[in-house]
Amino acid sequence: MSTQSLSTNRLSTQPSSAALSTIPHAAVNDPPAPSRWTAADIPDQFGRTIIVTGANSGLGFQTALELARHGAHVVMTARDEEKGRAAKARIEAERIRGSLELRKLDLADLDDVKRFAADIIADGLAVDVLVNNAGVMMPPRSLTRQGYELQFGVNHLAHFVLTALLIDRLAQSSDGRVVTVSSDLHKRGNIHFDDLVGARNYGRMSFYAQSKFANVLFALELDRRLEAVGLPVRSLLAHPGYSATNLQLSGPTGILKLFMRFGNRFFAQDVAMGALNQLYAATAPAAASGQFIGPDGRGEKSGYPTIVQPVDAASDPDLAKRLWQLSEDLTGVRFNLANPGAAHAL
Repeated sequence: MSTQSLSTNRLSTQPSSAALSTIPHAAVNDPPAPSRWTAADIPDQFGRTIIVTGANSGLGFQTALELARHGAHVVMTARDEEKGRAAKARIEAERIRGSLELRKLDLADLDDVKRFAADIIADGLAVDVLVNNAGVMMPPRSLTRQGYELQFGVNHLAHFVLTALLIDRLAQSSDGRVVTVSSDLHKRGNIHFDDLVGARNYGRMSFYAQSKFANVLFALELDRRLEAVGLPVRSLLAHPGYSATNLQLSGPTGILKLFMRFGNRFFAQDVAMGALNQLYAATAPAAASGQFIGPDGRGEKSGYPTIVQPVDAASDPDLAKRLWQLSEDLTGVRFNLANPGAAHAL
């Protein structure tokens, strides 16, 4: 993972090899300096269509709101349609220049993910940016409809499939982007290849960290593969630091939930600040493929967007390839980046 210099309002980039791609990729440079990039710096998004998963609350809601304020057509996804409609109405009550549509999506069911992607394609909807935002955090052990551990299934596998099935749409954009939202807790993660479902030793924190570690492995491997074939789509990562959202309260139970509620109240930054990182990755012209955007404050817990570094193991291409192959085998969906429209079920 590379670093870039930060100016007052945006990151400046130097593509590592202009001959390999028409889009900026991360390049080695000086360490980033502090910046104060805010939602006011979001470029005009008129004419762009952006899908935000989990847009009915938290970071997803804030991301959809700011994108709509800046002119984008935002496809909000929600598992609960009633909550989704309420969130859409709240955004529409604001002064927005863009437009919204709500589509149901249950990321705990890969059949529904495939149905959602098929509907996007059948409806002829352009897709300029996919923000893989939705997630679950530290619930009691439970499984997806296909029998995968819930956090790994929702946070990683579902977004892996969604990206694979929509990569053709993204490649047709003049500035296609995939933004995968991870967490600083990815640094505690590893892939439990011998016990992916947690049947022998499930820990809420360790399996959440696993899913966020998988997010980083996936996004960086996607960047490498996109650059290798010269496909003009950027793959970026973002994490919100410690931001007060309902994610910390909807999964944990008991004492852990009380701890999370206390932390949200007294230590976390607000959701508007947390969302800046994925908004930067989704919209900033200088955001380069392969970059990881997170808060610039101490310990990456709060602050303004800057380039951050993943844990070393997350940059291991062999580990990423192993996870990629496993993800294709488990989901039955294969990426075909040399011919994006050929992404298909195995």
